[in-house]
Amino acid sequence: MTLILAPVSSFWRHKALIGQMAKREIIGRYKGSVMGMLWSFILPLVMLTVYTFIFSVVFKAKWGHQEGSRFEFALILFCGLIAYNIFSECVLRAPNLILNNVTYVKKVVFPLEILPWSTLAASLFFAMANLIVLLVFNLLVTGELKWTVILYPFVLLPLLLSTLGISWLLASIGVFVRDISHLIGVLMSILLFLSPIFYPVESVPPNFQRVLALNPLSFVIESSREVVLWGRLPNFEQYLMYFIASCAVAWLGFFWFQKTKKGFADVV
Repeated sequence: MTLILAPVSSFWRHKALIGQMAKREIIGRYKGSVMGMLWSFILPLVMLTVYTFIFSVVFKAKWGHQEGSRFEFALILFCGLIAYNIFSECVLRAPNLILNNVTYVKKVVFPLEILPWSTLAASLFFAMANLIVLLVFNLLVTGELKWTVILYPFVLLPLLLSTLGISWLLASIGVFVRDISHLIGVLMSILLFLSPIFYPVESVPPNFQRVLALNPLSFVIESSREVVLWGRLPNFEQYLMYFIASCAVAWLGFFWFQKTKKGFADVV
């Protein structure tokens, strides 16, 4: 049991340090700027405005066969991008996490496994800022907020677990194989278009829907829209399968990282 709970116990032991590092990363992103932390809300607001103009005014896009206001497509797109951005930001940074923190490897007794935790925590902060902008815009457009929005953290949980597992794995591999960061950049660009962000799953031919089902982002993107925008409950059977698979990914990634970190100092 202790072995199984090792990733959780590691987080609990170092939660204060994770919080400090995440705070430093959040503040450091806009350090020296006049607007400071307000950029966390200004940037998503600007992007949502751009999406609304491009897709509702220029392309006059609609989501599948659904009827809705001309702003609906922008809301749906933005909601999907929140989940994608959490995953993308953490995974893109993972291969260089150790390489960018060599001091912690060579000179200080430091729990290296918390680096993906702090990156994820910072990413979550910016995701929540995006969510606030989305909810305010949705309230202005539709005049209501769905009660199911309280389930959003519940929907995100499996994504966070799998993101951690993949981050641990890539952080370790990135120390030994430096080219992995370039490969991940290409793969994340591909994943952006292989995820149901710009289109509903139903619009894809049935054979390709099975391929989309293998995408770790597909379920959470679809479920995010269900609970945030449409007031529907997610599929709990699929959620349970996704959660179990995410726990396995997190566990395997953590123990791979712990097994290989002894060799980091010899390489960096």
